[in-house]
Amino acid sequence: MTIDFNKMGGLVPAIIQDADTKNVLMLGFMNEEAYKKTLDTGKVTFWSRTRQTLWTKGETSGHFLHLVSMDIDCDNDTLLVKVHPDGPTCHKGTDTCWGEDNVSEPLMFLKELQDFIYKRHEEMPEGSYTTKLFRDGVNKMAQKVGEEALETVIEATNGTNEHLVYEASDMLYHLLVLLTSKGLRIEDLAEELHRRHDPEWDKKRRMAKAKGEMK
Repeated sequence: MTIDFNKMGGLVPAIIQDADTKNVLMLGFMNEEAYKKTLDTGKVTFWSRTRQTLWTKGETSGHFLHLVSMDIDCDNDTLLVKVHPDGPTCHKGTDTCWGEDNVSEPLMFLKELQDFIYKRHEEMPEGSYTTKLFRDGVNKMAQKVGEEALETVIEATNGTNEHLVYEASDMLYHLLVLLTSKGLRIEDLAEELHRRHDPEWDKKRRMAKAKGEMK
């Protein structure tokens, strides 16, 4: 990674982003020395333009920013720094320097879960329930999805909302395992639903089907 420190007199902006929630936490500046110290220590270090010195975020508050990754933009003069923060980032005590709460969108966990299941499929660790499902084969996995779907229907018609959420979660988890076994991901479902959200989707689908029938 080649960083152009010359454009701003030896400094580059560093956008700090929570690696998990994807929320932007703050903006700081790094010179080459701060950049190298960040890599060496794993704790984000900046160059203070007011004090004209290096400062590691959290050195006085204990709210360190633990480095996950750093990427450079297309012009080689701005860094995107992904971190795991220890507590609030802003010196005013808020999670971000914009006063926002650094909380994850619950839907983001579905991608995290998908990644976890995909990793299980690659590694197949012993003692894992997910591993067992993969080893049982597609037919058993599909059957399990059907069983969980039936339990979801029962709770929807004759159960409680709490039990409905529980059974629907089981169904979704087993569906993700089944998709993974077929080389698919939850993102494939999201893309399909996104296509269907197009007001012209049904018209386009019927036209495509008609063309197929004509061939």
